[in-house]
Amino acid sequence: MMSRKINKRILLSLLLCNCSGALFAQQVKGVVKAKSDNSPMMGVSVVVKHKTVGASTDFDGKYTLQPVAATDSLVFSYIGYKSQTVAVKGRKEINVSLEEEVTTLEGVTVSVGYRTERKTDLTGAVSVVKVNEMMSTAENNPMKALQGRVAGMQVTDNGGPAGKATIRIRGIGTLNNNDPLYIIDGVPTQGGMHELNSNDIESIQVLRDASAASIYGSRAANGVIVITTKKGRNGVLKVDFDHYTTVSMFHSRMKMLNANEYAQVLWKAAVNRGNDPNQNALGIHYDYTTDANGHSTLNNLYYPRQYFDKTGSPMLPSNTDWFKEITRMGVTESYNLSVTNGTDKGNYFLSLGYYNNDGLVKNTDFSRLSARINTDYKLFGDVVTIGENFTVNRTSEVEQPYQITEAAMIAVPFIPVRTQDGKHWGGPVNGLPDRQNPARLVNDNKNNRYNYWRMFGNAFVNIKPIDKLNIRSNFGVDYGNFYKRTLNHSYISGFMEEGKEKTFSQLEQSHWTKWNWANTATYDFELGKSRFETLAGMEMFSQDDINFSVKGTTLALETPEYMWPNLATGGITGGGGATGYKLLSFFGKINYAFDNKYLASATLRHDGSSRFAKENRWGTFPAFNLGWRLSQEAFMENIRNTVSEIKLRFGWGQNGNQEIGNYSIYDIYDPYYGVTGDYIWSGTGIWNTSYDIEGKGSGQLASGFRRSRLGNKDLKWETTTQTNFGLDFGFFNNNLYGSVEYYIKKTKDILVEPPYAGIKGEGATQWVNGAGMENKGWEVSVGYRNETKGGLKYDINANVSTNKNKVTELPESVVNAYGGNGKWDNILGRPYQSYYGYVADGIFKTQEELDQHPIQNGKGIGRIRYRDLNNDGVVNEDDRTWIGTPYPDFIYGLNLNLEYKNFDFTLFLQGVQNVDIINDVKKHTDFWSVVDTYSNKGRRLLDAFDPVTNPNSDIPSVAYTDDNNEGRMSTYYVENGSYLKLRNVQLGYTLPKEVSEKIKLSKLRLYVSGQNLFTIKSKSFTGKDPENPNYGYPIPITFTMGLNASF
Repeated sequence: MMSRKINKRILLSLLLCNCSGALFAQQVKGVVKAKSDNSPMMGVSVVVKHKTVGASTDFDGKYTLQPVAATDSLVFSYIGYKSQTVAVKGRKEINVSLEEEVTTLEGVTVSVGYRTERKTDLTGAVSVVKVNEMMSTAENNPMKALQGRVAGMQVTDNGGPAGKATIRIRGIGTLNNNDPLYIIDGVPTQGGMHELNSNDIESIQVLRDASAASIYGSRAANGVIVITTKKGRNGVLKVDFDHYTTVSMFHSRMKMLNANEYAQVLWKAAVNRGNDPNQNALGIHYDYTTDANGHSTLNNLYYPRQYFDKTGSPMLPSNTDWFKEITRMGVTESYNLSVTNGTDKGNYFLSLGYYNNDGLVKNTDFSRLSARINTDYKLFGDVVTIGENFTVNRTSEVEQPYQITEAAMIAVPFIPVRTQDGKHWGGPVNGLPDRQNPARLVNDNKNNRYNYWRMFGNAFVNIKPIDKLNIRSNFGVDYGNFYKRTLNHSYISGFMEEGKEKTFSQLEQSHWTKWNWANTATYDFELGKSRFETLAGMEMFSQDDINFSVKGTTLALETPEYMWPNLATGGITGGGGATGYKLLSFFGKINYAFDNKYLASATLRHDGSSRFAKENRWGTFPAFNLGWRLSQEAFMENIRNTVSEIKLRFGWGQNGNQEIGNYSIYDIYDPYYGVTGDYIWSGTGIWNTSYDIEGKGSGQLASGFRRSRLGNKDLKWETTTQTNFGLDFGFFNNNLYGSVEYYIKKTKDILVEPPYAGIKGEGATQWVNGAGMENKGWEVSVGYRNETKGGLKYDINANVSTNKNKVTELPESVVNAYGGNGKWDNILGRPYQSYYGYVADGIFKTQEELDQHPIQNGKGIGRIRYRDLNNDGVVNEDDRTWIGTPYPDFIYGLNLNLEYKNFDFTLFLQGVQNVDIINDVKKHTDFWSVVDTYSNKGRRLLDAFDPVTNPNSDIPSVAYTDDNNEGRMSTYYVENGSYLKLRNVQLGYTLPKEVSEKIKLSKLRLYVSGQNLFTIKSKSFTGKDPENPNYGYPIPITFTMGLNASF
């Protein structure tokens, strides 16, 4: 009886508790959106903190939770976004916006080696690029936007409107192609990144060491850059529009002589030589006096009233600024429109972009029209996923005429752009070298345009036959069609003339088809605390290139509409050819993690290339990695908030290289037909294979072939072996983060085509394996991000890297072809492309210095003094030594990001330190007679040494002739190319949500920015820009205004 009463009481108590819980529990619902664009987020995890109650957001970002107590807190989390914890406080509706800033590494995934992996599991040297930082720079080439942002990656800008750049990862690893491999949505390619629309990019990873890149095998020796383009996202229809306008101008320019200064320097050169300056071929008259000590003073000078061209048309002496005549302010316009939408069954991303850059050099431009469609759809639930990523680009460009900036530098200033009657171009007169009118070159070049179509993309199918097994087939195509038309016009320019017979129209066309088919299977599973990720696959690659050209000479009319080869009357010639190669690969990888602390990975790739003979066709490239997440150890648990992440890494791996000609294993014979005897007897056909053996003196001749190359069937894979030691760290909940790398990169059996000795006979060039190279270096990246109590968010990050290069092996027969004196001193043990020459030791300023110096042909007061390094009393070629290296001690970058309320600010600095550059422009700025005597010179000559008026100058005195051979390679031309540049600064403002919604926008951001606004350079550098020290396209200062809008 007693037990029944007790049971009833217990049952009553439980009922009362349940009723009480029901009374105080409630339902909570809401919507989760992305803070960046206010779009709904599907699949966000919403759980009650410390309880098992949870839910996920639906297609519209909505969720419902029940039961939830008024005192509970909800945790919102999603991979790639910052988690949020929100107190309920009795509310029935809670809406949340998630930030795309990740403060831990656990949720970050990266695309490496045919799959995605968690960043915490990576054991190779992989840099994950912050795409939002990259996009703050108004660049059409995404690789240029990475300059200074990735440790160990050096980007060199060529300055042109197309935005082309040279990329080097961990230095120069070979003697031929050093470009990295690009993987775009799983499809490999090399180069052409200026054709890719930056706005289509979702993520970029840079694989720097062999252990990370070895899965890509034969083309990954120079590093791999993995690019993933944007995909559709589940949610409502979203439309984004981006636009910016940029104006560009010169950062700096060489100061050249004007007409009056030019005549002064010419007078000085003649006086220093002891000549009568009035006996000059240009007809310039000088009024000068000479004192008792023989020192002359110029009082006045007079140009002739006019000059005449070849036809007698007058040219009035002018004061032409040729650099100004060929340049202008550049204007760039960029427009991008994208549409994205999706459901739980599939999604799509569409984009259309237009970019146009009217370059700084007149009549140069680059335009790109791009369209992209990325889709994926699920079939049979999520068992099968099919999709594609496809883009088509049409680019058009007019490049600058060859070395036009040098032509503008050396064009004499007193020659006018046009003759007085306007009929002809201004040009050289008697006494001047035959140099072209730069304005004419730019004008005649305006129709020399190339057009290029590129279609790039892939289609894929992904099958999940059972849980955790994924089978994927990915077929990629890269098709390009290049067309260029070059027109050559007749002209009269001073005494220079090309008549109608020299006019021509040349058409060049080439197209190539590359296809890549990769088939992979992945299977991931867990056994207790052990986690395995496995991958196996095979890949086929094929490339076929076809090119042809036709040229017609002598055209009656010179309008672009008429200038076609079929209308030429002077003859039509043509040519063409086809080539190609194939690759077949098998590969596998296994990742292992125990208790998320101890990591290991092993990779093996087996590549076969048609470029090698069957005996050496296959190469095998292994790699392995080890990692230890020290921060996950139990003894670190109490300080985990302080020491958030410590991971030690070790990697070793090999990559191959097969960058040789497609037919280098074969002997090559070229046809040199001598179909008419006139060609032979005129003396122009000395290399022909035809011979008038019967002495007819006319008619048809027998034809033959000439060997142009020796084959080498012993060629084998070039192999790069790399060892990497790494440390990843994070402190204070990963607010302070970074990594440190040290690597040793050795390449052996380098494929090289060395110069050959004439004794070997005609056509003896041959590819061989015979060189070795080593690179060592450090890479350090560090950053700190946080938020002040006042709401200021900041993220500052920096990187610095070093690389030391040396050549370790070269074939004995050609070792002297790569630098040195050809006797005992060679490049071995020194950096590749090191400079070899004389040591300039100031200039002779007194007769006593001349008398005490060893024998040096051409020495004199005001001339360069060269050191006698071997102390034999004579300065000659045996006194040359190694005088510089083209590689910097270190490169670095610093990036600052600030956000406060609706404002954002970005500042980016980039630089290189202690790099030797050859300032070849000094031959024009510091000397009258080293090159192009009578061409224009730099204003530095006005400060040249003079024992009376300028005895403290270090610039050699003006010399009429180069008796001292001062154009020789010497330290006089080697300068410190260190610089620090303000690459980018940007200020943006996002309209408040309530304002943007009134104009039917979900987001509107306006910004202004500037690039290359200032440069700090070494005081010893005398050129215009250490980044582009010689005659390349000038790197401009730019100012940009733009907007980002979402609908």
